[in-house]
Amino acid sequence: MRVARVQQAIEALALSFPEGSADKLAALLDELERWNQKVNLTAVRDREDMITTHLLDSLVASPLLNGDTILDVGTGPGFPGLPLAIINPERQFTLLDSNNKKIMFVQHVAGLLGLQNVSAVKARGEDYAPGHGFDTVIARALAALPKLVEIAGHHVREDGVFVALKGRYPATELEQIAAPWSHAVTELIVPGLEKGSRHAVLLRRRT
Repeated sequence: MRVARVQQAIEALALSFPEGSADKLAALLDELERWNQKVNLTAVRDREDMITTHLLDSLVASPLLNGDTILDVGTGPGFPGLPLAIINPERQFTLLDSNNKKIMFVQHVAGLLGLQNVSAVKARGEDYAPGHGFDTVIARALAALPKLVEIAGHHVREDGVFVALKGRYPATELEQIAAPWSHAVTELIVPGLEKGSRHAVLLRRRT
């Protein structure tokens, strides 16, 4: 029944999903609920709310991903990185957070679900030094845009994209974006959430 509900929910998205995605996404929520009873990983406790605000709110960003290497900065307990990794098995995801318990959860889930395309790293975005850039850097409700660029802009490859997942249209923040960054804003439609409540800001370096 739990898997069927997740399957029903993700079918509302105009996306293609690898076989078995609903099973893995449902298992992710099962583990989140189980861990949440002992460790405070998320304030969202209701299963239906988790499907909307964790799964669907993460998955809608999939068409915005660029290239093969993805860095999720401030992933928390794995969002949007884990759902995106489940439906994009051909891409490599690095999930970054400074909270040890949340990174332990990400490692646990990646192992449990056999997500060989997921690496979990305990570090702050400012301090992380992988020695290479990423095709896409993504962050969900982490900080204001100028601060985001300061935290993790240097992790974006020259021709890469920084995908900042936001709530309402962030007009004030956009006014503070300076060179060398250009931006484009896309409204995201998340089933179950009010229209206009989710946007993605795509930041690229001007060439």
